[in-house]
Amino acid sequence: MLAYYKRFSDVGVIEWFRVMFHGLPLDLSMSGYLSAFPGLLLIAAIWTRSNALKWIGHVYMGIVAFFISLTFCLNIALYEYWGFPLDSTPLFYFFSSPSDAVASVSMVTVILGVLLALAIAVGIFYALRWTFLERDKKPLGSGAYRVKSTVLMTVLVGLLFLPIRGGITVSAMNTGEVYFSTDMKLNHAAVNPFFSIMESLSHQEDFAEQYRFMDGKKADKLFAKMIYTKSDSTKAVINNDRPDVYIVIMESFSEAVMKTNALPNINKLKNEGIYFTNFYANSFRTDRGTLAILSGYPAQPTMSLMKYPKKTNNLPSISKKLSKAGYGLKYYYGGDADFTNMRSYLTSMGFADIVADVDFPINERLGKWGVPDHLVFNRLEKDLKAEKQTKQPMMRVLQTSSSHEPFDVPYHKLGNKVLNAFAYADHSVGNFISFLKKSGRWKKSLVILVPDHLGCYPEGISNFVIKRYQIPMIWLGGAIDSPQKINVYGSQQDIAATLLGQLKLDHSDIKFSKDMLDAKAPHFAFFTVPDAWGMATADNRIIYDNTSNKIMLNEGKRKSLLLNSGKAYLQKLYDDISKR
Repeated sequence: MLAYYKRFSDVGVIEWFRVMFHGLPLDLSMSGYLSAFPGLLLIAAIWTRSNALKWIGHVYMGIVAFFISLTFCLNIALYEYWGFPLDSTPLFYFFSSPSDAVASVSMVTVILGVLLALAIAVGIFYALRWTFLERDKKPLGSGAYRVKSTVLMTVLVGLLFLPIRGGITVSAMNTGEVYFSTDMKLNHAAVNPFFSIMESLSHQEDFAEQYRFMDGKKADKLFAKMIYTKSDSTKAVINNDRPDVYIVIMESFSEAVMKTNALPNINKLKNEGIYFTNFYANSFRTDRGTLAILSGYPAQPTMSLMKYPKKTNNLPSISKKLSKAGYGLKYYYGGDADFTNMRSYLTSMGFADIVADVDFPINERLGKWGVPDHLVFNRLEKDLKAEKQTKQPMMRVLQTSSSHEPFDVPYHKLGNKVLNAFAYADHSVGNFISFLKKSGRWKKSLVILVPDHLGCYPEGISNFVIKRYQIPMIWLGGAIDSPQKINVYGSQQDIAATLLGQLKLDHSDIKFSKDMLDAKAPHFAFFTVPDAWGMATADNRIIYDNTSNKIMLNEGKRKSLLLNSGKAYLQKLYDDISKR
C-alpha cells in the first residue's frame, strides 16, 4: 500500500488497519508452517548442545529469510503489471526464460530490486538468529527435566496445527480467508504473498479436484448447452476454400486502444474486412492466449497448460487441421521461442519451421523482447518473395512483441510511450498488408488480426471491468467476400471453429471452440484471469472471483443468467485437463 500510495489514495486510515487485521490469518498460518522445523530443532536441543543443530538452524533461517524477502519484493514489483497477488505464474515464466521474464523492466530496476531483496533477507536472518538461535551454554538438566521439556515442546509444536489450518473448522486456510472488502485492491494488500505462492504451487497438479462448483451431472447438463462442434448452418464470408492463411497475433492490443489516434492503419483496415465487434480475450498472458487462438482451448485461471507438454501434445489445433489439408506451416516470432515452453507446444501443433530471435543477426535483436516487429515482418516478406507461388496453400503465423512493457520501440511519433509503441506495431502491420496487396498474393489471402490477450491500455484498469477483456479481431484479404461487421459474442477460443468452418474442415474434436458464424452455435465469450472467470453475452456480462466466491460484475438485461453456466464451463474445462 505504501509502494502504490497513489492507487490507495482514496483509502482511509481505518482501512489500512483493517487490511493488516484481516491479513493476520495468512501471516499466522505461514508463521506456523515456518516454525514447525525450528520447533523440532528446539526439541533436539533439549538433549544435545551440538553445534550441528546451530548450523542447521542457520541454514534454515537463511533460506527462509531469502524466500520471504524475495516473495514480498516480487509481489510489490509485479502488482503494477498484473494487478493480482503473487502466485506461481512468474516462476514458470522465469525458469522457461529468465531474460524474457524480466524484459518488462529496466536492468537498473532489476539490480536495485535484487539488492533490496538481499538487504531485507539479511535483516530478517539476523532478527531470526537473535530471537531463535542464540542459546546459552547452561547444562542440559536432569533426565526428568528433559523428558518434561520434550513433552511440553512436542505439544507446543503440535499446536502449530491451529494457526496453520486457521483453527479447527472444516475448511483449511486459503487466500480467500482474508478477503473482506468489495474493493479488491484492499483484499490483495491483505494477502501474504509467501502463502499465496505456496498455495498456488501446491494446487498445480490436482486438476480433477479444482473448481468443483456443482454435481457432475448438473455440470454436464449445463455444459452440453454451451458446445456445438459443427458448422452445418454457417454463414459463408470467404470466396476461397483454400486461401493462404496469415494469423497476426498482436501483443496487448485492446478495443480501447482502437479508440485512440495510435492505430490509423488498423482502424482503416477494419472497414475493409470483417470486424468482430463483440470479441473478447481469453486471458492475460501470451502463452494462454496463443493456445486459445491456435487450439481453441480456453485459458485457465491459475495455471498455464503450455507448461505441460504431455497434455498439450494431445490438443487439436488449426495448424494440425490445415497441415492435414495440405497446408505448409511456418511460425515467426522475434523473441525467445523457448519462453513458456512455446517451442514445445508449436512443434507438437505441426510447426516444424519456427523463426525466432536466434535466427536473426545480433544487430537486429534490439529490444528487451528480441527483434522489433518491423524486422520480423520484413523477414516474413523476404521469405514470401523467395518462395514461388504454388497451388499448395500456406499458413503463416506471426507474433508481435514490441507493444509490451517497457514499450521501447524504434519509432517516435506520439508523446505517450505506451500509445507510441502501439502506433509502431500498427505501422508494422499496415506495411505488411500493403506488401501483400502489391505482391500478387492478396487475392488468395485471408489475414486474421487478433491480439494475444487482454490489452494493457488504458493503464491501471481493474480486472473486474468488462472492457478490460474486449479486443479487436479483423479478417482481411482478397478471400473476403465483402466488408461487414459481426456482432455476435465470442472469444479467442472460437477462432479455430470459425476459421475451420469457413474452410469446410471438420472441427468436431475441438469441443470448446464454437463457430461464431453458425446460427445454431451458442454465442458467448469466456475468459479467465488469476483466480477469476467471466462470461459475456448480449443479455449478461458477469465476472466471478473464485477466491472470495463473489460476483464482482453483473450487468445486462438478465443479471446472473450466466453464473451457473460459467461455473459449469470452468468445472468441465478442468475435467478435460485432468484426462489429457
